[in-house]
Amino acid sequence: MLARVLHRDGLMLVIDKPPGIAVHRGPKGGPNLEASFDALRFGLPRPPVLAHRLDRDTSGCLVLGRHRKATATLGLLFKHGKIAKTYWAVVEGGPDENEGTIDIPLGRLNAERGWWQKPDPDGAPSQTRWRVEGRGDGLTWLKLEPLTGRTHQLRVHCAAMGWPIYGDTIYGNAPRTGGPGLHLQSREIVVPLYKNKEAIAVTAPVPEHMRETLQMCGWDSRDQTAPLMQRTIA
Repeated sequence: MLARVLHRDGLMLVIDKPPGIAVHRGPKGGPNLEASFDALRFGLPRPPVLAHRLDRDTSGCLVLGRHRKATATLGLLFKHGKIAKTYWAVVEGGPDENEGTIDIPLGRLNAERGWWQKPDPDGAPSQTRWRVEGRGDGLTWLKLEPLTGRTHQLRVHCAAMGWPIYGDTIYGNAPRTGGPGLHLQSREIVVPLYKNKEAIAVTAPVPEHMRETLQMCGWDSRDQTAPLMQRTIA
């Protein structure tokens, strides 16, 4: 966990979440990131807590509050859309255009499937801005900016447009087991945490399972990320 810290200051941590592990303990138990947060106290009496969540199979920037007041502040910033989130995805096929916005309301698929979502004209308003970053053999590299924060929003929006995220076992064409892994990364997060100071921008390194397909779409592996610990405030 210590090696995955991308940013640390007095109020928050940003860590590089690995793919394939839940952020918190589910009803069925199993491995989860929260179980390791005690290693991230850095001298404080209590471990940090989640300020938001990422899907089990999504990797990249995950924000933690270091104490109760900080977590409440971060929660308000997320709730009111003040935190800018940029995702990278590799999708099957891809759009004909180079950029656009998806505006498709989302609702729960059914009671049995829990978090699973579907396009629903009576659902919650959901918007995603997208831009093509590169194209390869049957694949497209997209930059995605969720303008709303619905569960599974990016995955459902891409699938609804006819270009599901590569490796998506729920909304795409990937097999339940033995697939390539979900090609969706929380690439960058920008947090306006301190008054009269620049917003804190943190970038996560590209996960190993996405490197080959991104290179097929034109990504230069020499452009990994900014320095590991981007800013440290006492």
